[in-house]
Amino acid sequence: MKRGKKYVEAAKLIDRTTLYDKEEAIGLVKKSAVAKFDETIEAHIRTGCDGRHADQQIRGAVVLPHGTGKKVRILVFAKDAKADEARAAGADYVGGEELIPKIQNENWFEFDVVVATPDMMGIVGRLGRVLGPKGLMPNPKAGTVTMDVTKAINDIKAGKIEYRLDKTNIIHVPIGKASFTEEQLADNFQTLIDAIIKARPAAVKGQYLKSVTLTSTMGPGVKLNPMKLA
Repeated sequence: MKRGKKYVEAAKLIDRTTLYDKEEAIGLVKKSAVAKFDETIEAHIRTGCDGRHADQQIRGAVVLPHGTGKKVRILVFAKDAKADEARAAGADYVGGEELIPKIQNENWFEFDVVVATPDMMGIVGRLGRVLGPKGLMPNPKAGTVTMDVTKAINDIKAGKIEYRLDKTNIIHVPIGKASFTEEQLADNFQTLIDAIIKARPAAVKGQYLKSVTLTSTMGPGVKLNPMKLA
């Protein structure tokens, strides 16, 4: 794969064989984010879990102290007083059954997070096939199936992110933007790592954090020493 000149220059800053400390890795990722836009900084965490077993699944959410730097559009499935509460709390879209055909037939996905009150999950469940693969299905573990829609909306707007294993047992999550300070990125990253360590399934044996890599949207990956994080 042919890489651009900027990527090649940025890659020279990083030694692929080195496992860096957190502070050094964050500094290098910021330096190698040279695109013309404000790149997202992501963490990719390969775990020792086997997600095929229910007792080794990881799924949860955490509020990053400095947010993600991204404006998040929130869709809330609620009715009556809870729908009014969601609108008052600043949800971008609020509705019920009438949204099903819009999402299913019109391919409407102008939202980043879906929140639902428990009584609406029967309706939302019909969207499982389209929302599930996109990681948009509301889930009690992530705090997106709740009667407290105000808290859910406030948390998401404050920088709440969801983490979960993908099919290869890796967790991919944003921890901020390249324009953040190193301290802000370090705070966000540590908050995420602490949450993931706390979420370690009891059934997992051996090394839990196999590898941890930080990357910017267009930049090369920087590997951290997972032993220094746990």
